[in-house]
Amino acid sequence: MNYSFTKMHGLGNDFIVMRGTAAPSFSAEEIRALANRRTGIGFDQLLWLEPPRDPENDVFYRIYNADGGEVEQCGNGARCIARLLAGNDPDFERIWEMEFGGGLISATIKPDGMVSLDMGVPSTEPADLPFVTRQTEPPYTLDVDGETVGFRVISMGNPHAVLLTDDIDNAPVERLGPLLERHDCFPNRANIGFMQVLDEAHVRLRVFERGVGETQACGTGACAAVAAGQLAGLLDNEVQVDLPGGSVQIHWHGAGSSLWLTGEAVRVFEGTIEL
Repeated sequence: MNYSFTKMHGLGNDFIVMRGTAAPSFSAEEIRALANRRTGIGFDQLLWLEPPRDPENDVFYRIYNADGGEVEQCGNGARCIARLLAGNDPDFERIWEMEFGGGLISATIKPDGMVSLDMGVPSTEPADLPFVTRQTEPPYTLDVDGETVGFRVISMGNPHAVLLTDDIDNAPVERLGPLLERHDCFPNRANIGFMQVLDEAHVRLRVFERGVGETQACGTGACAAVAAGQLAGLLDNEVQVDLPGGSVQIHWHGAGSSLWLTGEAVRVFEGTIEL
């Protein structure tokens, strides 16, 4: 069967976007084959669009990582979906309401082409990730690979652990990332962020994404990092997050309020593939 797709990216975090009336019929093995950068299309995530459950909304979307597993949320992917729905002549006043497995997310297209998302209220409750611990408050610690690692946990609809580092270029992303991602304390695995605070309004971040590895950018990872940094008293309400693929802006006014993510969403090409 032939499937049409759109290749998109947000800061180099890349996707294929497909549409259907129900969940995709192809297997995790076929998704892994599509994600292969040498023999397939190549992507970090597959975004699958379905009709909304509530006709008042615009779309329902699913997210599949490059390893074929379905996950809860993706900030860069959601921006790309909103940009695709808006078309080539977007209404800058319109709010796009997009459903996913964890609820509803709102998006607006800016005159400069950037996309802003209301990512909802971050949660620090371990059970919301889930994160299994006997420790009563952050920062939490784990003994990993012969060292004690400290971090905060944040749910943005998907699970994140955020570690501070003084040198992002030499942070142990490839060593600690996979060990923490699959640690027993994260039953559903987790995205692992390594953040260097430059000042109260500017951070650098690398993210080892669950089921993918280190990516050029992670939208929910940027949200989680700023939330963790602000809760630790290190960051202001408006923060620029520099990732390997580019920068996003995060706006958050603290516990109990929605967090906003703003960044690019780029259409690369259209294609079809037979499965």
